[in-house]
This record gives sequence, structure tokens and C-alpha cells, in this order.
Amino acid sequence: MPSPFPGVDPYIEAQGLWEGFHLMTLACCCESLNVSLPSNYLATLAAHIDLVDRAQSEHKETIPDVLVARRGRRSAAGRGEGAAVASATIEPVRIPLPRSKVEVRNVWIEIHRMPGRTPVSVIELLSPTNKTGDGFAKYQRKRRATIRQKLHLIEIDLLLGGQRLPMEEPLPPGDFFALVSRAEERPEASVYAWTIRDPLPTIPIPLRRPDADVGLDLAAHFATAYDRGRYALGLDYSRPLATLKKAADRTWSERTARGSRR
Repeated sequence: MPSPFPGVDPYIEAQGLWEGFHLMTLACCCESLNVSLPSNYLATLAAHIDLVDRAQSEHKETIPDVLVARRGRRSAAGRGEGAAVASATIEPVRIPLPRSKVEVRNVWIEIHRMPGRTPVSVIELLSPTNKTGDGFAKYQRKRRATIRQKLHLIEIDLLLGGQRLPMEEPLPPGDFFALVSRAEERPEASVYAWTIRDPLPTIPIPLRRPDADVGLDLAAHFATAYDRGRYALGLDYSRPLATLKKAADRTWSERTARGSRR
């Protein structure tokens, strides 16, 4: 059964299933690219393990380790030399232990020109850890390193939560974005924006000149990943959706989800 949404299905993110969907979508995109790329190009999946805080976005406050409280008790005659000495009591303050780190596998697509395996393009499908806490800072460093290498950078953000990647000017209105940054056109980049109610676009994947771009059909690969992962069975479309900020879009999404299951 296909997703009830014309484009991005927000329930995948809202119900914590993005990690598996992310991997499946990238695999579909990589497979499709190797069909459509010229014969001297190769698309591969690349991965790296990062350690990130379990709760990256929580605000931390400085709290003293212990609180020493003095409670004076005086006897009835205790106003002179015979006064009772104030007793010191130590009362604990509850403080959490240092937060543990968790391993996060970051996966992306690299396109190489053969036979020398020259890197040409990097395709990033953002995950929640790319957009929050120290994972956001790490991804920004990786992004800057990719740009310095004069590689084409394609960033696809199909998530409602987290921080948007920084740009020199505000992004156009939209819920989801795809950025195509061609090495020879920087600092300018092409930004594709669409809403929860729109179908996913086909975006161009640049190669080395004079080779022409190839198209990446996001709608087709999203649908394939949804079908292969049987997300129609795993998602609970009766639950409320809190990830959309606009009340009208939230109402529309919940009605769309429930209406398709009648």
C-alpha cells in the first residue's frame, strides 16, 4: 500500500522510523544513479561512525554538587556560653551523571569518475543527528570540507525537525529543501523548496563538464523505500502529528492519513 501523502510522509519522522527509511532511500537512489549515470561514472554508498550525545539539544544548567545547610538548634538556656553548637547537616541535590555517547552511522552517496575513481559529487540525505546538537556542528564541518574540495554538493532535507543548514540569505518558504551546490558556481547554489502538500521533485545531479546532469527522482525513490520497508504496516496513522508547526497543515495531514485508511 502506498503512502497516503503526495510527497513526504511526516509520520515516518514523527514515529522515530527515519533511520531505517534513510538507509533504504539512499540505497534506492544509489541503485538508480548507477543505471542512469554515464558508463564512466560510479555511485557508491559511503559511511562514517560518529559519537554524539544521547540528548543533544537539552539545555544544561550548572548545579552545585552538594548543598551544605546549617540548622541551628539552641537549648532554652542557649544564649551564652552554654549555648548548643549548631549542627551541620548535608542534604543531597539530585544531579544526573554525564550523558552517555551513542554511535550514529552517517551514510551518504559519492559519485566518482572512472577509471581513476576521481570524486565528483556528494549527495547527503540529512538525518536528525545532522540537524541537532553536536551532530549539527560536526555536519557543518564536514560540509565546509566538501566545499573546499571543489566537489558538487547535493543536500536533501526531508525532515521537519532540527535546525536548517545555514545560508547567506533566508531559505525560500517551504517545509522541505534540496540544495544543489555546483563547484564552479559557488558561492551561489540552487535551492528547491516544497511543502508537505506537494510531491517530491526531480533534482539535477551535476557531473564533470562537459557531461550533462542526471536527474534524481526523489518521489520515485521515496515511494520505493516506503513500499520495500512496508511502512504502511509499521506506521500508526491514528496518532496525532505534532511535528508540523502550522495548525492548518497539521489538520490536513491528520485528515489525509486517517482518510486513506478507511
